[in-house]
Amino acid sequence: MSFGQPEGYDDRARPRPLGVRLRPRTAAAAACLVLGLGLIGGAVTGSWLTGDAGATGGTSGFAAAGALWHSVPVDELFPPTVEGKGAGPGGADRTWTRIAVAPDSGCVNAFDPLLRGLLDPLGCERLLRATYTDATQSHVTTVGLLFAKADPAAMSALAARFKNERLDRRADLMPRPYAAADTVAAGFGDEQRGSWTISVLTDAPVVAYAVSGWADGRTVDAPQPAADAQQSGATTAPAQAGLGQEAQGLADRIERRLRQTVSPATERPS
Repeated sequence: MSFGQPEGYDDRARPRPLGVRLRPRTAAAAACLVLGLGLIGGAVTGSWLTGDAGATGGTSGFAAAGALWHSVPVDELFPPTVEGKGAGPGGADRTWTRIAVAPDSGCVNAFDPLLRGLLDPLGCERLLRATYTDATQSHVTTVGLLFAKADPAAMSALAARFKNERLDRRADLMPRPYAAADTVAAGFGDEQRGSWTISVLTDAPVVAYAVSGWADGRTVDAPQPAADAQQSGATTAPAQAGLGQEAQGLADRIERRLRQTVSPATERPS
């Protein structure tokens, strides 16, 4: 596993060493690495888990979710291994292995200009990213969690725009990957993006996304959103390679872990 300074790392972020290669003796220490200070545990229950922000506890759950970037161990949000039962093409099982974690950072230069302009009104509290590869090391996928400063109304408004204007299908709004040196994702740049998914949550101040490509560094002339690449009969190169399933499968599971990690303050013992 490699830790490196990502694109968009700004002066407000805490610096971390570049390009650290972990040896077996340090694996246990890496598992204890936390994104910021302290630990938080528990599982989501009630309104936050179901997405009903209007129910009792919804507001506190929204606030608790927004604080996760500095209070949760990296392995809880981005586990070393993610199992995707039935997540591959034709319902095949998938296993993804984490190969790099970016230091938590701001959002400067982390997105293409059009997407950055769309997300700017939400405010950027922190951006967390990790890159995974599949069991064959043929594909690489970056998963990101943008923790915003916005309130529920602003998150809902942007989520509505994404849905009504189909912004999640626009290639000019595709997220950027995190390419870590000395890993199979070292060549995973903007031109290598093959498929993606992006979701604006309404019950948490978070934008979740994933973007996938080939591990051999080949460029993609016509990237395809995961929702389209997974359609039966899709014949594009990203669809035929299962890149849509790679992006969507990982994004779904990381988002699910986010929901299962926060413990609303209203449910904690006094």
